[in-house]
Amino acid sequence: MTANVAEEKTPAVPVWNDRAVSVSERVDALVGAMTLREKIAQLYGVWVGASDEGGDVAPHQHDMEEAVDLDVLLPAGLGQLTRPFGTAPVDPALGALSLMRSQARIAAENRFGIPALAHEECLAGFAAWGATAYPVPLSWGATFDPHLVRRMAAAIGRDMRSVGVHQGLAPVLDVVRDARWGRVEETIGEDPCLVATIGTAYVQGLESTGIVATLKHFVGYSASRAGRNLAPSSVGPRERADVLLPPFEMAVREGGARSVMHAYTDLDGIPAAADEDLLTGLLRDTWGFDGTVVADYFGIAFLTTLHAIAGDWADAAGAALRAGVDVELPTVKTFGTPLEEAVTDGRVPETLIDRALHRVLTQKTALGLLDADWTPLPPALTGADLDTPDTLRGSIDLDSPANRALARILAEEAVVLLSNDGILPLTAPRRIALLGPNADEPTAVLGCYSFPQHIGVHHPHSPLGITLPTLRDTLTAEFPDAEFRAVRGTGIDDGDTSGIPEAVRAARDADIAVVVLGDRAGLFGRGTSGEGCDAESLALPGAQQHLLDALLDTGTPLVTVLLAGRPYALGRATDESAAIVQAFFPGEEGTRAIAGILAGRLNPSGRLPVSVPRTPGAQPTTYLGPRLAHANNVSNIDPTPAFPFGHGLTYTTFHWTDLTVDHHEAPTDGAFTLALTIRNTGRRPGTETVQLYLHDPVASVVQPLQRLIGYTRLALDPGRARRLHVTVPADLASFTGRDGQRITEPGTLELRLASSSTQPHLTARLTLTGPQRHVDHTRHLHAAFVVGQEPVARA
Repeated sequence: MTANVAEEKTPAVPVWNDRAVSVSERVDALVGAMTLREKIAQLYGVWVGASDEGGDVAPHQHDMEEAVDLDVLLPAGLGQLTRPFGTAPVDPALGALSLMRSQARIAAENRFGIPALAHEECLAGFAAWGATAYPVPLSWGATFDPHLVRRMAAAIGRDMRSVGVHQGLAPVLDVVRDARWGRVEETIGEDPCLVATIGTAYVQGLESTGIVATLKHFVGYSASRAGRNLAPSSVGPRERADVLLPPFEMAVREGGARSVMHAYTDLDGIPAAADEDLLTGLLRDTWGFDGTVVADYFGIAFLTTLHAIAGDWADAAGAALRAGVDVELPTVKTFGTPLEEAVTDGRVPETLIDRALHRVLTQKTALGLLDADWTPLPPALTGADLDTPDTLRGSIDLDSPANRALARILAEEAVVLLSNDGILPLTAPRRIALLGPNADEPTAVLGCYSFPQHIGVHHPHSPLGITLPTLRDTLTAEFPDAEFRAVRGTGIDDGDTSGIPEAVRAARDADIAVVVLGDRAGLFGRGTSGEGCDAESLALPGAQQHLLDALLDTGTPLVTVLLAGRPYALGRATDESAAIVQAFFPGEEGTRAIAGILAGRLNPSGRLPVSVPRTPGAQPTTYLGPRLAHANNVSNIDPTPAFPFGHGLTYTTFHWTDLTVDHHEAPTDGAFTLALTIRNTGRRPGTETVQLYLHDPVASVVQPLQRLIGYTRLALDPGRARRLHVTVPADLASFTGRDGQRITEPGTLELRLASSSTQPHLTARLTLTGPQRHVDHTRHLHAAFVVGQEPVARA
C-alpha cells in the first residue's frame, strides 16, 4: 500500500521551475545542472521569420551569416528568437501562432524546457506588418511631452506582449552631434536633458507592460566623425560624461530598463563591445544596472572584421564576454562553436559564461519563462481555434482605433511651425497648387524602422498593412471646396528638373502654393535618411532646392512643408517662404495633423528638438556648444541656425511676467525656487513650452554657452494665466571637472526661462555658495515644475 501511494505521487518540480524558491536559488540550480554547450546556447539568438501559415518559424538567411540548422541547435536550447514578426510580412494572428508553436518546440527539445526570449524592433511602433506606425523619436522630442510618450510606449508594449514578444530594441538614446548622420531620425534630439527625459518616459511605458526595454546605442555612436555611420568617434571624457551618458544614466536609474545594447563604434580606440570600463565598471559597478547587455547586430564579430582587435571569432567572443556583453545578436556566430572550443582549450574561462548566463536566466525567470506552468500561448490567442489557422487570419488588430488616436495626438503635438508671415492658418483658399515629391507619397511620413520602409520594401507585392493618407488626401478633406492641382516637380533625390516648369505654372495659377519636400527613409543608401543613409551636407537632397527656389520666384504665397528625418538648410526659403512647417516623419496620422494645422483646426505646439541650419555646410554644430562653437570673429563660418533648438510658433501669443526668486543665494547642495506668470494674450487656446536654460558665466572647465535643464508644457485658454513654480536643485549645475569627477562649484549662474534656446523671456541671476562639492549618479536629475492657480488681477 505504501509503495503504491509513493508511485502515485506527483514528481517533484525541479528547483528552477519552482516559484516558491528565490530567483537566485533557481538560477544557481539550473546553471549547475547545465553542460557547457547548454550554457552557451542561452547566450545567443537565431534570426527567424514567422510563418504566414502558422507553422514553425524558419531561420532567416542573412547575407552576413551562414545558414542556421535549428534541428542541430535546439537540443542544447536557445537564448533568443530574433525578430519573428519583423522579418517578412506576416498576418499578426498567424505570426503569433507560428511563434507559439516554435516556442513549444524549443522548450520540448531542450532537457530543461526553457523557451527562447523573443525580441523585436519598436523604434516607432511595433515593427510588425499591420502594426501602428507612430511618429519617429525625433518627433517625440518635438512634443516636449514625456507623459504622452509614456502612453505611446505602453500601447506599443501591450501589442508586443499580446502576441508573445518579450523584449523591445528601443529607445535610441544617442544625442545628435552632427545632423548629417543618417540615424538622426531615430534619435530624440541634440540635447541630453530632452533625450534623457523623453527616452526615460518611453522606457517606463514599455517596461510597465512587461516588455524588456533595450537602451541603445551605449555609447558614442552618434558622435562619429563627419556624421558617417560606424565611423570612429572623437569624444573626450567630459563630452562623454556630460553629453552622451546622461540619457542612459537616467533611463537606468529612473526608467527601470532591463537591457542595454552596446554601440558599434570605438571611443579613442576602444570598441564599446570590448570596453570593460564602460559595460561593467560604469554600467554595473557604478550605476547598479543588473539586467542584460546585448550585442548590436553582428557587433561581436565586428571586433574581428571591422575593429581588428580580435584575431578570430573566439577572441572576439572572449573580449565581449570580459567586457560584459551577455547575449550575441542577431544570430549565433562567435558565441557558438568558437566560444565552446575556446572555453575547452582554456582561452576563455567558463566563469565568464556563467556570469552572463546568470543574468540571462535571471531575466527569463522574471519573465515567467522558467515557471512550471509556463505556456507558449500568447494572450491574443486565448480562446482561439488553433487547429484551423485560416480562421485566425485578420483576428488580431495591431492598429486599433485607440492606437491611431494616440498616434494622431503625438503627430499633432510634434509638428513644428517654423515661420509664418500671417498666411497660416489658411482661410478658404479657392485654388491650391500642391507640389513636390512628398505631396502625394503615402510612405513619406514613415521612418526607416517602420515596417513598410524597413521590411515591406523587399516585398513590393504585399499590401502596406496600414492606412497611410497622403497630404493630398488630407488637405482635400480639410478644404473640400478648393480646387487642387498636384505636380510632383522633382523626385526626392533623382536630380530630375524636367518637372519644375510645370510646377511653376501650377503655382502661378494658384492662390496659394504648398510645396512638400524632404526625405525618403531607407537603409544603407536606399534612402536619404535612415541607418547608413548619411548626408554629405545639409542641403535638400536631389533637385529639391531648385524646385523651391523656382516656386519662390513665382510670387505666389508659398507654404513649405518638410517631411524629413533630419533638419535641412532651406536657402532663400528661410526668409522668403510665407510659412514653413517642419514634421519629422510623423507617422501614419501625420498628414492629418499637418492638414489640421494648415487649416487652423489645430494650433501648432511642436518645438524643435534639433537646430535647423541656415547654411548646408556649417556642420557639425548644435546649440549645445561653448562660446567658440558659436559665431565669432576668428572664423568666417557662421554656424548660427536659421531656427534654433526649442523654437516653434503658435497661432496665439503668450506674455511672461512677474519673475520672483525666493533666495538669490543657495549652497552647492541646496536649491533655488522661482515663480513666474504666463498669460495667453491671443484669441485662441494654445500651449506654451516653458524651457529652462542654465548659463554658467565662469567655470573651471569650458562649458556650453547654455544648456537645457528642464521644461514643461502649459496649455492656456485665451486671456487665462497661470503661476508656474520651479524648483532647481544645485545638482543641475554640476559638470565633469578637471579631475574627471562630477562637481558643483560655487559662483554666479543665470537661469533663463525661455521659449527657445535663443528667446529668453525672464532671467534670474543667482549665486551658489560654499565649498566645491562632488556629486555622483545619485544626484538630483530634475527641475520640478508645479502649475499654480490663476493670479489674482491687480486693482
